[in-house]
Amino acid sequence: MGANRLGELPVGKLLLEFSVPAIIAMIANALYNVIDSIFVGRGVGSLALTAVTIAFPIMIILMAFAMLIGIGATAMISLKLGQQKKDDAERILGTAFASSVVVGVSLTVIFLIFLDPLLLFLGATPDVFLYAKQFSTVILIGAVFQFLSFGLNNIIRAEGNPVISMATMLFSAGMNCLLNPLFIFVFHWGVIGSALATVTTQILVSAYIIYHFTIGKSNLKLHKKYFRLAPDLMGKIASIGLSPFLLQLAASVTLFIFNSHLLEYGGEMAVAAMGVINRTAMMLLMPIFGINQGAQPIIGYNYGAKKYDRVRKTLRLASIAATAICIFGFVLSELFSPQIIGLFNKEQELIAIGTRGIRIFMLMIPVVGVQIVITNYFQAVGKASKAILLSLTRQVLFLIPLILILPSFFRLDGIWMAGPISDFSSSMLAIVLLVKEFRYLQDKHDEGSSLR
Repeated sequence: MGANRLGELPVGKLLLEFSVPAIIAMIANALYNVIDSIFVGRGVGSLALTAVTIAFPIMIILMAFAMLIGIGATAMISLKLGQQKKDDAERILGTAFASSVVVGVSLTVIFLIFLDPLLLFLGATPDVFLYAKQFSTVILIGAVFQFLSFGLNNIIRAEGNPVISMATMLFSAGMNCLLNPLFIFVFHWGVIGSALATVTTQILVSAYIIYHFTIGKSNLKLHKKYFRLAPDLMGKIASIGLSPFLLQLAASVTLFIFNSHLLEYGGEMAVAAMGVINRTAMMLLMPIFGINQGAQPIIGYNYGAKKYDRVRKTLRLASIAATAICIFGFVLSELFSPQIIGLFNKEQELIAIGTRGIRIFMLMIPVVGVQIVITNYFQAVGKASKAILLSLTRQVLFLIPLILILPSFFRLDGIWMAGPISDFSSSMLAIVLLVKEFRYLQDKHDEGSSLR
């Protein structure tokens, strides 16, 4: 499918065409962590589930760097394709590939050297330390494949192949579903088996993506001459990808603070409950990220082509769809909380703590969709400062102070309450910026119409 269709077909049709595969792909991607946790909780136990939650900030940091490169490159490629500059887009692809390899290997070495003190710092108790170390070691060894499978898969969608992008993620989820029970229940490899299932799947996906961009039927090609660390492109990629990068780093810091306070006010079982709640929230929000990924190439292409009316319409439709999905997810999480927690582990203490936690934590999910869509918009059009601001408000500027303050008054409930208060505050700020941006795009559209 040619990229020029992004500027010609009806916006609603394009958004549906791109978002549905992206939503399926993002849900499949989220299943990685959810499936890992379900099989770890059922096959190894609640302490192993706590260990995976303790180690999760490390995985979030790896994803942050993968997003810095992958999403930054994807946004730049969409803009270049909208400007009909295919060669520039292929230069960006080559730099993104090289950067993924170099950064992925470097982070593996650094984290493995400091893994023991890092896990202790993250709150690993003697009961969970070995589980956390085993799981983290395998994940870190496969970090470079996480970079390639995530980053370059986004670019497949940006070049105009959303179905292929979706298929790779469905394959990932399917393989993970197959390998996890095999490694845990048949081979009895415990948390190592769960991590191996994830890494093995990422290796297979990376191999296919490399094939796609070299000898496959891709619109962009990975040329040997562009496989290098081009400083000018790396800087631009990093500036655009900085928003999701900071958001992920903030999520890692936030999760660490969450875990430390949960250990203090609720013990190891509360940490395990938070792991379940995080993965549930991830599953609920994945369709929103799918809408974002579907909208991103449409917004980027049309913004680059100065078709601002199409940009505005895409933003409006994405916001409406995201809000509808969030409301649906909110209803499910409130009505079926015990059943959701019970999927991961049947211990009654975990179900009781998790049920109360998820019902409080998810209270403001209905307004989160708009905030996520607007943040993605500013990222897609290269307005990094606003995207960074919105990213940081929800995960840092509002949430972290609330986690630090509220437990003093409400103990464990105060930790759960920090989530919805932060969600509401950051969403109100995003809506204010959305109104201003609609006015700006309308003015741009009117200006362009008067010149024709």
